[in-house]
Amino acid sequence: MEEWGGKLIEPRYTQGISSTVLNIWQREIGITPDIRMKQLQRLLLAKPFIRALEAHNGLSGLLVEKTKIVVDDYFREFDAIWLSSLTDSTARGKPDIEYFDLPSRANTINDILEITTKPIIFDGNTGGYEEHFSLMVRSLERLGVSAVIIEDKVGSKRSSLFGTDVEQTQDSIEAFSKKISAGKRSTVTGHFMIFARIESLILRKGLKDALQRAYAYAEAGADGIMIHSNRKDPAEIIEFCEEYTRLDCKAPLIVVPTTYCKVTEQELMDAGVRIVIYANQLLRSAYPAMQATAESILRHGRAFEASQDCMSISEILNLIPVGS
Repeated sequence: MEEWGGKLIEPRYTQGISSTVLNIWQREIGITPDIRMKQLQRLLLAKPFIRALEAHNGLSGLLVEKTKIVVDDYFREFDAIWLSSLTDSTARGKPDIEYFDLPSRANTINDILEITTKPIIFDGNTGGYEEHFSLMVRSLERLGVSAVIIEDKVGSKRSSLFGTDVEQTQDSIEAFSKKISAGKRSTVTGHFMIFARIESLILRKGLKDALQRAYAYAEAGADGIMIHSNRKDPAEIIEFCEEYTRLDCKAPLIVVPTTYCKVTEQELMDAGVRIVIYANQLLRSAYPAMQATAESILRHGRAFEASQDCMSISEILNLIPVGS
């Protein structure tokens, strides 16, 4: 704050106003694309830490929207929805090879937009060619999506979680920075955000390369920096985050703890992370449950034994009331 010449002003707390009640009220009256799009930017200004969870259809979107628990007398919930290319493709029975373009994925986006109010972060893969990315930004902004994440790779899409086991090519700093800048120029409102995903640690190019890219991408206009890793040990992620916070760079840090899932949110916060994305856990947990049910029916020749792991018929009928 001293670096920016700012001054802290704390308004008096307004008694009798519940943020939970306000959120419920907002969901009851609905939400416009413009209001939704601004939410993530506002959350980054208001909260020290944001958690997002993936959704791949309307039902999983409702789970992200409505799931909340009380921990130490405080409500804990997800702040945003992550629309993953991996889970979107897998839910359709297709490999994650950038087969589905934006118009194809628009059905999933719209299904989730219609029944949720939380901000959406969209997995844009590589973003495609520069001119294609500019069109993607315009389309997502118009829908009310809050942010897109693009990765600094080129060529045929292969999941980063394969690491160096498959051939993957990282884009040059200059070319990817140019793509970021083109995307920023194509925005209309100033509220849509572009996050740059760095693959240097995935490709074993080291911390120095990752930090160099982070600074360059932020200078090119990236609104956030996502550092990716497929190691089980979070040490290299923590080291990157701590080094990044020493840079003259204000773009918030984003991480996706899929393989290094033992790391706690508090440890990430202490390292300077602002957004954590749980990128695929809902789909990964749904498939084994459905598989177990299918096997139980085959094994017993009836559905009775599987019923103990299923919602009741009345619950499923009343899950989504008519007119909701």
